[in-house]
Amino acid sequence: MRVLITGGGPTGLTLAIDLARRGVEVRVVDKADGFFRGSRADTIQPRTLEVFDDLGVVDAVLAAGSLPPAYRVHLDGHTVEERRMAELRAPRPDQPYPNPWTLGQAQLEKILRSRLADFGTRVESAMELTGLEQDEHAVTAYFGTGEIERFDYLVGADGGSSTVRKAIGAAFHGTTDETFRLVIGDVYAPDLDPTIGHWFAAATSPMTGVVMTPLPGTDMFQLNTPIGMDDDASLTTMQTVLDGFSAGVHLSGCHWSTVWRPNVRLAERFRVGRVFLAGDAAHVHPPTGGQGMNTSVQDAYNLGWKLAAETKLDSYETERRAVAATALKTSDDLLRLYAAGRAEAHKRGEEHLGLHISYRPQSATGALAPGDRAPDALVRDSTGKQIRLFDLFRGPHATRLVFGASAPDADHSYAVLRPGDDPTDFGRYVIDIDGNAFAAYSAYTASADGHVLIRPDGHLAY
Repeated sequence: MRVLITGGGPTGLTLAIDLARRGVEVRVVDKADGFFRGSRADTIQPRTLEVFDDLGVVDAVLAAGSLPPAYRVHLDGHTVEERRMAELRAPRPDQPYPNPWTLGQAQLEKILRSRLADFGTRVESAMELTGLEQDEHAVTAYFGTGEIERFDYLVGADGGSSTVRKAIGAAFHGTTDETFRLVIGDVYAPDLDPTIGHWFAAATSPMTGVVMTPLPGTDMFQLNTPIGMDDDASLTTMQTVLDGFSAGVHLSGCHWSTVWRPNVRLAERFRVGRVFLAGDAAHVHPPTGGQGMNTSVQDAYNLGWKLAAETKLDSYETERRAVAATALKTSDDLLRLYAAGRAEAHKRGEEHLGLHISYRPQSATGALAPGDRAPDALVRDSTGKQIRLFDLFRGPHATRLVFGASAPDADHSYAVLRPGDDPTDFGRYVIDIDGNAFAAYSAYTASADGHVLIRPDGHLAY
């Protein structure tokens, strides 16, 4: 099988890694003549960290990034308090990555490109897809170089202005608000403490101002603030806004910047024949809530195993379009609160973490909690060695757990002992989920026969 992925951002890279580790021949092209160099999406949510664990990059991501910082609040140039957008959570056996992680998008993409290179695949820059045709057997791709090539499948991960989406005629429903604009930029601010974030505002309107978040591994901050209709994304604009709050902060340079307008859209189709859409090509989000990149990565993770096995391909659109619609509403609601200067816009709840995603059919009963993601747990194998359920799930396979009975004699099938079970009653098994913690995993036994099948993407199979 051969798959073409257009777009070398987090979505395309995640999908390429997932396919490559399954032995699929994959080609990744990007029309840009160089790699993205800014921070843009700088929040990695806990569920995405679990995806990166499975793909073998979580250690590099954690080493390069940091926990979300606290923010020092400055009103009319005076420091008044320090606060967090959300309280930090302690790791638990079922949630090894309980908090969002801060890392600039360019740095994340570099880590993902390195992992993809482990499989002998690299992103081809300055390679633009100019058109496509498909029949029942394959997709023909036309490139700006004049090259014409056939692939079994094509995935458009080529952003909000997706060439692929336009080529398959999928409408992109939604709205663009021309009355509200933000500038987002990676700036140098030598006057500021780089160990903490900073919020600058007027005392008369404390919820509307400039947020500056330190970017791990750099000496820069990501600056984010509303601007006027005639303002641009220049360093001068950002400095002028700061000066308006008597911040007393000098910006010495700008590495990257952009003007963003509320553009909230959802494709009517995520699949037409052998062509699929993922990431911003299928849905574009406000930056509020940190959902855009995370939803996109999870698109790729959902599609990868299905595409490699050529199974359940219709379920990709069904499952992921519903999740994207929910994430879009959440992000849009937060943006409206932010634009109105409401304090609620600066608070984060668990709904942003990605752990409540569910692909459960409406008719199904019983569920894992939260969502239908299979939580991690510490267990011991038949030799007494302590391992994690995530260690059993990791890789391109599905995993079967059997509670209270012997597991089938098959790869990736395990009996799990509950408190009070006798190990001598079982053959091939993983033993002993700790009795004190077992309530956290009791939903695993929702099925009548005690058999639970975990999909390759870590969700419960129905």
